[in-house]
Amino acid sequence: MLRKDFFNVKRIVIKLGTNVLRNDDGEVALSRIYSFIEDIAKLVKNGKEVIVITSGAVGLGKKKLELDSTDGDGVKQACAAVGQSRLMSFYENGFALHDIPIAQILLTEDDFSLRHRYLSLRTTLNKLLEFGVVPIINQNDTVSTIELEDMLAGMKVSFSDNDKLSALVSSELDAELLILLSDIDGLYTANPKENSNAEFIKEVEGVTDEIMALGTDASEGGRGGMKTKLEAAKFVTRFGGKVLIANGKTPYIISRVFANEELGTMFLPTNENLSGKKRWIGYATNVLGKIVVNNGAKKAILENYTSLLPVGMLEVINDFKQGEVVSIYDENGTEFARGMVNYNSEECRKLLGSHSDDIVKILGYKNYDAVITRDNITDL
Repeated sequence: MLRKDFFNVKRIVIKLGTNVLRNDDGEVALSRIYSFIEDIAKLVKNGKEVIVITSGAVGLGKKKLELDSTDGDGVKQACAAVGQSRLMSFYENGFALHDIPIAQILLTEDDFSLRHRYLSLRTTLNKLLEFGVVPIINQNDTVSTIELEDMLAGMKVSFSDNDKLSALVSSELDAELLILLSDIDGLYTANPKENSNAEFIKEVEGVTDEIMALGTDASEGGRGGMKTKLEAAKFVTRFGGKVLIANGKTPYIISRVFANEELGTMFLPTNENLSGKKRWIGYATNVLGKIVVNNGAKKAILENYTSLLPVGMLEVINDFKQGEVVSIYDENGTEFARGMVNYNSEECRKLLGSHSDDIVKILGYKNYDAVITRDNITDL
């Protein structure tokens, strides 16, 4: 795809990572932050709608409190509380110079997992964009529960880093482009910080397992890494969005990519065009329940696009209610889909391996022939 076509968009989500908001010594990279704001202001004044996903609150709080570590109960949350106001002051002052209003929005996983809050958030964000406001979004680390491992044992949360958060926001708002700015130029065939023979990849068509294998974990101070960026790219391209991973430390990177300079790795949209409901089922909600199915059921779901019938179930893990989203695992313990169940966990256990014709005999009633209907399944 030509660069000019790739960047011919109206609605853009830009994620600024921790390591591009600070210098090597850990201090705030104020001039870089203001250059981002200047670039974004140009986009807004040219008729673009821009949403900013920002990291940095925890790091700023840690620096302000003169802490060496954020380990310990409540320490990271306390740092976030201290750092968030300082972080927003930079954006408030910077955008004020360009007469552009901003809005602070702090989100937790429940804002996506609970569908009524998910839909309410979408309405609010759309209204802000209609008013010409630039939403500044961050994970609400002060109250987020993702760090409480005992509480969430076995649960797959909707997001645990700002890369995934930026993908969820892109999906919720049908953004045409997600830009992920980090401290690396883009995707390489190997980690360029460790392998001098690593080759740069300019364009990716389809985030395959081979592409995912190129991902690495976060660098010091960050929570994501290339792995989470590739996961975000896979999600966004599945619903028809575009993704650019580029180096936020490159001077005026945002203006330069919109001037069609050959910077960053472009991820092209697929033809899958996941519906809003399927996006929410597959990516936006917290998932605790699990259903393990046999190989025949897996093949039917992935290749024949059929519903999940009771006869294909092997095991039900954890408790869940009718209407909740569960993970669907194969016999090897690999999650390959998610779906909204028609029966609760107790009912599903009673139906293990049964034929649909026997549901009434087993339960005394029947809601559906399928445990999960095809329209409520999202392949991963």
